[in-house]
Amino acid sequence: MATAADFKSNPDTDFAPVDKLDDAKAEQQIEALRDAIDYHDHRYYVENDPVISDGAYDQLLWRLEELEEAFPQFDDPASPTKRVGAAPASELPRVDHLAPMLSLKAVEDAEGFEDFDDFVRRNLDGDEPVYVVEPKFDGFSVEVVYRNGVYERAATRGDGYVGEDITRNLRTIRSVPMRLQNRSNAPELMAVRGEVFMPRDAFRQMNKRRTERGEDTFANPRNAAAGTMRQLDPTVVEKRPLDIFFFELMYINGGPEFGGHIEVMEAFDHWGLKTNFFEKTCTDVDAIEELYDGLIADREQLNYEIDGMVVKLESFEQRQRLGKRQRSPRWAVAWKFPPRKEVTRLQEIAVQVGRTGKLTPVALLEPVEVGGVTVSRASLHNEGDVRQKGLRPGDMVRVARAGDVIPHVVERVERPDDSTAEEFSMPEHCPVCGTEIVTVGAYHLCPAGPSCPAQLKGKIYHYGSRAALDIEGLGEKTVETLVERQLVKDIADLYHLTILHLMPLERFAEKSAQNLIDEIQDTCEPRLDKFIYALGIHHVGERVAMIIARELGGLEAVMDADAEQLQQIDEIGPEIAESVASFFADDKNRRTIEGLKKAGVEVQPMETEDTGGELEDKTFVFTGALENYTRKEAGEQVQLRGGRVTSSVSGNTDYLVAGNNAGSKLDQARDRGVEILDEHAFEALLKAEG
Repeated sequence: MATAADFKSNPDTDFAPVDKLDDAKAEQQIEALRDAIDYHDHRYYVENDPVISDGAYDQLLWRLEELEEAFPQFDDPASPTKRVGAAPASELPRVDHLAPMLSLKAVEDAEGFEDFDDFVRRNLDGDEPVYVVEPKFDGFSVEVVYRNGVYERAATRGDGYVGEDITRNLRTIRSVPMRLQNRSNAPELMAVRGEVFMPRDAFRQMNKRRTERGEDTFANPRNAAAGTMRQLDPTVVEKRPLDIFFFELMYINGGPEFGGHIEVMEAFDHWGLKTNFFEKTCTDVDAIEELYDGLIADREQLNYEIDGMVVKLESFEQRQRLGKRQRSPRWAVAWKFPPRKEVTRLQEIAVQVGRTGKLTPVALLEPVEVGGVTVSRASLHNEGDVRQKGLRPGDMVRVARAGDVIPHVVERVERPDDSTAEEFSMPEHCPVCGTEIVTVGAYHLCPAGPSCPAQLKGKIYHYGSRAALDIEGLGEKTVETLVERQLVKDIADLYHLTILHLMPLERFAEKSAQNLIDEIQDTCEPRLDKFIYALGIHHVGERVAMIIARELGGLEAVMDADAEQLQQIDEIGPEIAESVASFFADDKNRRTIEGLKKAGVEVQPMETEDTGGELEDKTFVFTGALENYTRKEAGEQVQLRGGRVTSSVSGNTDYLVAGNNAGSKLDQARDRGVEILDEHAFEALLKAEG
């Protein structure tokens, strides 16, 4: 019978049939496999030095799964097979920490650090302090508890005293040992503190894939790690590339005694707990300040995010003498880095597929603060924009926010270490569904339509958006889940969803599931203009949808109109007319509409007569709060009567409707001589127009 040592080097995976093993031999092989797999996990995920192939590892894991299924009496919660597979939780329960998880007092500059050093020296009564210097990881802090060397539970920091139980989620991180190595001197009970993080290269690749699929990207690796750890479904956590560094002993009972931090780190390495290689010991303040400058210079080369440097006393006896405040120890300080601003590194150029099939390059950036907002992605418009600016992954770029809102890359910043990455070009196949790309003028398009998951998600989200059919609860994450679980393969499938479909999904309980179903069913009689807009036709916004609906009156008339007929409508040019006619001529789109009809959707026609009144082609601007309308509702009343609504006062503005607490637009309207209406006058105008 093979031993654990046999499975650790050149393992023989030609196993005997399970039914040939008795209980004793099965138990022996199960324990040997568990021990060997734990060893290989440590070599691969902690030391980055695997000793067997991925294929051989898989064979060992599959054999262990097979044996555990055949011999359930040898079940063990710490088995490597238990890392993934638990059912989603309804919520994360609270758990008390074995010892407080304190925060660190932060300083921003050398003067602040020197004040900390002066405080330490004064309170040590002449003893020379020895400091440990380590990176301040910008991740997600967790408590991990081991009992007799076996993983027992994990928790978030929470308020420092009580956190959320993330035992099942942390189990999925392969660098977290389920059993400590060299357990002969393992404590009876031990709590260690670690920082969960997402490696920067893995974060870039994950965000690139999410961008290509039309999903929300994470702002930075820290948000990605924190959001992942709080997931209710461990299978979601397992799919995300997380790692961990252990850096502090919080509590110990029944184990070895330690005199200082360095001894603890050596024990962590001995037990297989992953630590960071950077840790330094220093007594000289100037040397510590040099380390700080060096870390700032080197931070871009690290494969994990840091936002400062931690300086703490090495000696536990000295720590005891200094004590702690209510929320932070007096023997440690976090020396923060200055924030990145404006110039940052272009990490990747991803290609996003929109709901209309248009491919757009997107800059994935090293997070940078621009005007008080952290920016991690920016628009690049099209392939020509990328080439004109000479952008390549690895370049330093200047980032601005257009109108202080939309981030965009202004220019490439010349540096001596300029990137030698290949010139960017648009893909020949859709990055999401693999369909061959077609070019129409300057645009690159995926012609797959709703069969492309990215386009389907975009279309469904747009269909339920506030300006369209306003389905509350149909947010981006819900749409993403519905499509990925193949519960919705077409817009019409929304109307066939039941509580049984939604209840197993994360974030859904019986009440929230029923609320979403009710919201969807409430859209079964949409107004024609809203329905046209909700279909997501290229170049068709709310106003164009309103114009077409008022002119043609019914859905069948709109679907049957050709481009020439559509161009006869005021404000409808050839590009819009061709887009609308092509959309309704497409068999896939007609099948979608037919499916909606069969699902019970009855589009309500609109009046086709010209109003002939004063609102026809009049432009309105709204400011302040109205008592009887939201701005959206008031704007719809104007559009139904042939008028238009804009957001700013100009020479083309006919009316300014001023509610309570009107802003600067009121002064602008007075300066331009624009007619100003209060809410009463506005309602009178609406009534006069019918």
